[in-house]
Amino acid sequence: MRQADRPLTPGWVAGSVRARHMLARRLGRGPASALAASPSLDAALAMLSGSAYGRFVRPDMDLAAAQRAVAETVLWNVRVMSGWTPPGALEPVRALAAWFELVNLEERLAYLAGGELPVPFALGGLGAAWSHVAGAQSAAELRSALAGSPWGDPGGDDAAGIRLGLRLAWARRVLRSVEEAGAWAAGAVALLVARERFLAGREAADLLARRPPGLGAAWAEAGDVAALRAVLPPSAAWVLRDVEDPADLWRAEVAWWRQVEEDAARLAGQPLLGRGAVIGTVVLLGVDAWRVAGALETAARGGGPAAMEVFREIA
Repeated sequence: MRQADRPLTPGWVAGSVRARHMLARRLGRGPASALAASPSLDAALAMLSGSAYGRFVRPDMDLAAAQRAVAETVLWNVRVMSGWTPPGALEPVRALAAWFELVNLEERLAYLAGGELPVPFALGGLGAAWSHVAGAQSAAELRSALAGSPWGDPGGDDAAGIRLGLRLAWARRVLRSVEEAGAWAAGAVALLVARERFLAGREAADLLARRPPGLGAAWAEAGDVAALRAVLPPSAAWVLRDVEDPADLWRAEVAWWRQVEEDAARLAGQPLLGRGAVIGTVVLLGVDAWRVAGALETAARGGGPAAMEVFREIA
């Protein structure tokens, strides 16, 4: 039985009702554009602090702190929503929200390399490994701790390799637990592989050894973006449509976000309350935060015509 065909339970109904309430807390495309057009970051923060993001956003923040607060707002909402879903239904939400744990792990890596250590996202029941990994004192120790967790062995001790392994592990988890997100995850992996191969110059053999999920194996012989697109399964190839030059992969990322938003809105808007409403809402909250973070960056640049042209292009 497909997950979408399973009988609806009272827990899913309660979770999806809460999810639809959460949808009203998004800023939305129009207000985000108005936010981006603010003449300064301070002006944008004053506007944003009066929205649902005001729980964490403060007027005196710098750009990085404000963008972090936007993400914290999403995490808070997802944690609240997960408390309304039945216990057996938590895994799809946890799989989608694993991005926050991934950020914690990457920031730990950066700290071990000499960077600052921000306060980690408070994951609560959405965490899978952070409590066991947070105290790692080296990249090798972090890798060892990950190997015994749901993230699995990232496949290397170097920071770049661990980051790559974490992203592939996240996609693998989403593919396994959230069938509705299959094309999103496969497309994201295709985009990641294209970047690693044609921008970062990573060897195909190294990538192949990490078993990128959802792509098959024929991609390893591709010598450019067009050849890669031609051998990928349709569920992954779509993200590279109309992209020929690696320098234009950023356009593929924008297309990915737009397609994910469209699909998630369709899920969240299903007339039958249940799983789709919850999954679609989690994703739409994330998309809204991505757009708001971009709007804040645009405002920090003065929100003028040139900056707004870039914002409209990407968001």
